[in-house]
Amino acid sequence: MLRAMFLCMNGWLSAIACLFLFIFCVLCVSQPIGARDKPNPNPNPDPDPHEPLAYIWPLPAEFTFGDKVVSVNPGLSLAMDGNGGRSAVVRAAFHRYKGIVFKHIDGHRFGHFRKLREIVYDINRLTVTVHSHSEELQLGVDESYTLLVSKGTGGSNPWKVTIEANTVYGALRALETFSQLCSFDYTSKKVQIHNAPWSIHDKPRFAYRGLLLDTSRHYLPIDVIKHIIESMSYAKLNVLHWHIIDEQSFPLEVKSYPKLWKGSYTKWERYTVEDAYDIVKASATVLGSQDCKDASSPCINVMAEVDVPGHAESWGAGYPELWPSPSCKEPLDVSKKFTFDVISGILTGLVPIKLYSLGSSVLVIFGHYM
Repeated sequence: MLRAMFLCMNGWLSAIACLFLFIFCVLCVSQPIGARDKPNPNPNPDPDPHEPLAYIWPLPAEFTFGDKVVSVNPGLSLAMDGNGGRSAVVRAAFHRYKGIVFKHIDGHRFGHFRKLREIVYDINRLTVTVHSHSEELQLGVDESYTLLVSKGTGGSNPWKVTIEANTVYGALRALETFSQLCSFDYTSKKVQIHNAPWSIHDKPRFAYRGLLLDTSRHYLPIDVIKHIIESMSYAKLNVLHWHIIDEQSFPLEVKSYPKLWKGSYTKWERYTVEDAYDIVKASATVLGSQDCKDASSPCINVMAEVDVPGHAESWGAGYPELWPSPSCKEPLDVSKKFTFDVISGILTGLVPIKLYSLGSSVLVIFGHYM
């Protein structure tokens, strides 16, 4: 009898708990629904002119804006000045971003090219001034820039867009910001910049802005990695932290020690030396397109992570002598010269990659053995 009463009480308590949970969820959900259904106190459907419609990511260090809407010519031309005025990297980036900004306007495809030329636009030219001719990419390189969308001299140039940067990398970040200011209006079928004039002075808050890609634990095809590299430029990230090798798998080809990649998940989930070159090349030409093949300077650093001496179980699949013993498969046996020969072979084999991480979780131990 008592057992039956206890079970009955448990049932009632469960039902009451479910009821309270249901009421809690309804209250939580009803607030945004109610707010969305409330009538707008402002009968004017147009947005507040002081509310920026552009979504700049990340937010610039300093910026001001106005309340005008200006149109951008699909035939936008590029004018370059300064010591870096001949930069192929900037020109390649300009054509790439031009394709992104005007992706909804294709005069050749729709047969409206002549008609597009007859439309009057506010912005017809973009001027970029780069003060340095150097295109060498190092961590901490100057990526600051100034971007101005301001009134022009009138006539054929009622508005103008000017970019000024010390290096090509500052110019690249400015072009990304410019593309974010532009939006396609489906009514007028024009690309527009809202809240002009704009005055943007920007520089990165952090010199290292990386994205970790752990293909040692989750294999990703080369084409997927290339898409990720391209998307990194949209967020102004500058380092691809490529975690290639770890305990779970060793997918990388090392020509001086060809048995190492026996530690891969399968023989189809591997990266050849040519694949590594391809990834670095993709980071170098991410600003270019098929029409801009001369953008030889990279915009994104590739940093390879090779964990040593711990997390090394996958290494011994091809060379068991790297393990301390068959029953102890990690860390690497640092008492053997062969272990250091293999590490050296890996690092020298990744010729196109200049930045390396050796795994911070085991560096103290490794330093002690060294």
